[in-house]
Amino acid sequence: MDMPLAVRPVPETTDQDPRWRRIVARDRAADGLFWYAVTTTGVYCRPSCPSRTARPENVRIYDSREAARAAGFRACRRCRPDAAPVAEARAIVAAACRHIEQAETVPTTEELAAACGWSVAHFHRTFRAETGLTPHDYAAAHRDGRLRAALAGGATVTAALYEAGFGSSSRFYAHADRALGMQPSAYRKGGAGESLHFAVGQCALGAILVASSGRGVCAILMGDAPDALLRDLQDRFPKATLIGGDAEYEQRVAQVVAFVEAPGTGLDLPLDIRGTAFQRRVWTALRAIPPGQVATYRDVARAIGAPQAVRAVAGACAANALAVAIPCHRVVRTDGSLSGYRWGIARKRALIAREGAVLP
Repeated sequence: MDMPLAVRPVPETTDQDPRWRRIVARDRAADGLFWYAVTTTGVYCRPSCPSRTARPENVRIYDSREAARAAGFRACRRCRPDAAPVAEARAIVAAACRHIEQAETVPTTEELAAACGWSVAHFHRTFRAETGLTPHDYAAAHRDGRLRAALAGGATVTAALYEAGFGSSSRFYAHADRALGMQPSAYRKGGAGESLHFAVGQCALGAILVASSGRGVCAILMGDAPDALLRDLQDRFPKATLIGGDAEYEQRVAQVVAFVEAPGTGLDLPLDIRGTAFQRRVWTALRAIPPGQVATYRDVARAIGAPQAVRAVAGACAANALAVAIPCHRVVRTDGSLSGYRWGIARKRALIAREGAVLP
């Protein structure tokens, strides 16, 4: 005798369906388990859709996207219910990262997208949201890391060139100087031979040290004692030649001090910005925050197209060596409170106050 098929009881109303609570909660863990449609808008969504919650009498819940489409609904443009669930998307992006890292030559975005069965646009958007970088920038950052490791390990410049995956010496030298902050041969020697001019001054927030390479200002450090700032500079550039006591260079410090005292004067200095590709993107976003305004770490993450990378954004702010020039003091927590600042919370609060920003 055939056994009857198990049939899920149909709730009398949507708000009696246990899945409705997960829709109201925008439960990401429910994504991929079911989908819901809204009769008043004609779209179907994943449970975590950020759109305003619809009235339950206007909601229909389906076990599959195909069922929702068969009922005449179209995909929501906000939550993109036809895309892979978050966990699956992260796994696919992680696999793409491993592929980039292991490939002898950098794969194109088209090749990576085809490998996971996604469109180029969707792959590019998802990869950037998960990693904070485009596939091209991720590949470049990985290549830069291999280059630094090879040079620091004693490899010749020529060997490091090919080990990092550069196809030609011309491409290598055009890129390496920017990636390393100095000539490859100097980096191989631990920065030996690089000369940095520096000077220390005093401002309302304590001692301030400014240092420059041949490209521009590479460090602006603040603290309580000049000696501690000089040790910090030496730790950052252990094999560079530090040149102090230059009366002409002290004018550079005066510019920075004037900006700290009166932010409205502006600070127009050539900068030698050294960091990873992700850090550079964060720092560029910080420099776009106008004086007198603040942004949250989540705001910055969204501005660089990586809304999930809030912790990484905070890490990039902490790694900033150019106080006030790259205004990481303008970044606050979501509730407006002040989080860690490498030069002290009191200085962060004072800088924000001097610029006239009003915290929430």
